[in-house]
Amino acid sequence: MIVVTGATGNIGTPLTRELAEAGHRVTAVSRHAATVPDGVHHRVADLGAPAGLRPALEGAKALFLLLSGDLHATGANPADLVREAVDSGVRRIVLLSTLGVVTRPFGTTRVAMRALEDTVRDSGLDWAVLRPGGFASNALWWADSVRTERVVAAPFGDTGVPVVDPADIAAVAAACLVDDRHTGAVYELTGPEVITPRGQAEALAAAVGAPVRFHELTRAEARAGMAQSMPVELADDTLDILGAPNEAEQRVSPDVERVLGRAPHTFAEWAARNAAAFR
Repeated sequence: MIVVTGATGNIGTPLTRELAEAGHRVTAVSRHAATVPDGVHHRVADLGAPAGLRPALEGAKALFLLLSGDLHATGANPADLVREAVDSGVRRIVLLSTLGVVTRPFGTTRVAMRALEDTVRDSGLDWAVLRPGGFASNALWWADSVRTERVVAAPFGDTGVPVVDPADIAAVAAACLVDDRHTGAVYELTGPEVITPRGQAEALAAAVGAPVRFHELTRAEARAGMAQSMPVELADDTLDILGAPNEAEQRVSPDVERVLGRAPHTFAEWAARNAAAFR
């Protein structure tokens, strides 16, 4: 059995579906009750209380570990989740980390994530670490404004990074969970091209078949909005990257294609697939 945490999110949903469609037994874990694909077992658990994960891990051979925003906060101890996996007899763990542990290693949240990577490496389990950059699905923050006003409001309109489709992250995670060839691998996951927020607005316009205006926010305006859904420090870290990405953060990684044997999806492809959210 394979346990997927964060199973109802932008990565967990396609990962759970892909594993189930391939015939694997899957337990989907989320904080709240949710609908999951036929044949998938669902467990409600709060990863902030690691012992709550224990029933879901019974009989599991592999674990996909995705931390919610509050597990990056001061005082959280996600290493306990790894220990629960070890104690439950899990044999393989795939950790969703972040590209920032190498591109900006000294931020508080990235220091904590790098420490968790080290915990996974030292656990005695088979492991793989995934380090994605920015997510294409972050554009869903604009869904309401695109639907109601046909506008994308974002900072740093002409500064871009190669955002990655969460479906590609899920596909790489699925490969790492079931294929021994990826044991001990660290993959940096990006999209195939650098794209700016202004360019994303243009892609969304094409996807919905209507003009979408771009409105540039100040950093302070963007920070206030982001702080409603994530720790302020994580919002600041994100804005530092979006406003002044370094060379490593703008680099297109070959790792998605290396694992999947195909190019990663473009932002335009993600937008077309998710156009209903913006109409």
